[in-house]
Amino acid sequence: MIKSNQRFFNFILVLFDIVVVTISLLLAWYIRFVSPFFDDGVRTMDLGAYLDLLFVIIPLYLILFAAFGLYKPYRKQPFYKECREIIVSNIIGITIVMAILFTGKNIHFSRYMLGMFFAFSTILMMIERGLIRKILRMARERGFNIKYIIIVGAGSIGQTFATKIIGDRQLGYKITGYVDDYYHKMEKNGIPILGTTHEMNEILEEYQVDEVIIALPNTSYKRIDEVIDICEYQGIKTQIIPDYFHLIQGTKAYFDELDGIPLINTRYIPLDQPFNNWIKRIADIILSLIILILVSPIMLVTAILVKLTSPGPVIYKQIRVGMGRKEFWIYKFRSMRCNASVPGDIGWTTEDDPRKTKFGSFIRKTSIDELPQFFNVLKGDMSIVGPRPERPHYVTQFQHEIPKYMIKHHVRPGITGWAQVNGWRGDTSIHKRIQFDIEYIEKWTLWFDVKIFFMTFKAVFESGY
Repeated sequence: MIKSNQRFFNFILVLFDIVVVTISLLLAWYIRFVSPFFDDGVRTMDLGAYLDLLFVIIPLYLILFAAFGLYKPYRKQPFYKECREIIVSNIIGITIVMAILFTGKNIHFSRYMLGMFFAFSTILMMIERGLIRKILRMARERGFNIKYIIIVGAGSIGQTFATKIIGDRQLGYKITGYVDDYYHKMEKNGIPILGTTHEMNEILEEYQVDEVIIALPNTSYKRIDEVIDICEYQGIKTQIIPDYFHLIQGTKAYFDELDGIPLINTRYIPLDQPFNNWIKRIADIILSLIILILVSPIMLVTAILVKLTSPGPVIYKQIRVGMGRKEFWIYKFRSMRCNASVPGDIGWTTEDDPRKTKFGSFIRKTSIDELPQFFNVLKGDMSIVGPRPERPHYVTQFQHEIPKYMIKHHVRPGITGWAQVNGWRGDTSIHKRIQFDIEYIEKWTLWFDVKIFFMTFKAVFESGY
């Protein structure tokens, strides 16, 4: 029954999304070609041509919405995360649409109109989802669309779960009571104890419940088996809270499977998902090519000035540790004299480092020396956004000194990163840097990368990043 309700709800969502996408296109067409806001008299293509575009846009957008989890149950997904996924999926969608038009040499479609369509579809979809949430919340407050649950286990695990359920009414769950073998016919934090696990069958027959949450320690595996058997006999869904859930790090648990054997990853890393990794890699390649083309004059002038201001090679190579703890050569414009002392290879570069040339100080302060690293991105050694890579000497040192330091090597290192745009760069607290790096790794989204990318410009121009 629950699954059929969810399928029906998803069907309604799909219909609403189709309506929103269609209205957004029509509204953009009207404002561009009919309204008085644009009085240039341009009418490159009639309405029929734009309506034909919907046969590409609608299936593309629905696939993207499904890929970004926009048809998952609302109860367990915060609204701000849903808005973020709407924005990202719309950005990818309009990019693909424009790429298709460009590849097919359909140059007569209005760019202004497509831009307005992107804005309207993003805004209207967030309004649509917000209204649906509001309606569902109001319905739940009036007793509709409520799921009744029983928690098996009134210990610390069960109480922690109950506290979260009670503290977030929009989840739409109501706790009927606890089932526990050690507390008999009493209340625990205002929630009644309905009986023991031996009375589970009678309890389920007496109370109408949708789900049973098992919050027992792993040592009680026999009781867990019995409870699951009884619930399945009664046709009631069960979910288990592992008593080692506190060991799971990051934003959420990540479940995997090996030939039928379930595995729980103790740290969820979004970029371990092939789709996320693929999206980020494609974005890195496209953006790196665009940036290299745009900054090629700057790189040419920089190369000439590096050569003129001090003897030695233009490009400086240094071994760094990347994803999977593999070493690679990182590229930079040389900013120091070639006769700099050897300790520089294992020492931090300071603000007034005497080894730097005058021009080297300038390109380091403006981060122009980092531009060759976009070739590292194209090679696959680095990403545009990610934790900054360190030299092997420091990796070995910090691995022993800083807990969880090596987690940063789960992803590709970046030219810029969450720690750097927050001021933790160079000779600053490595503990703080790792804290921000882990936060980035665990909370990665494409939108997060976009945010860091633009924050980098602010950091460069305001604080000499």
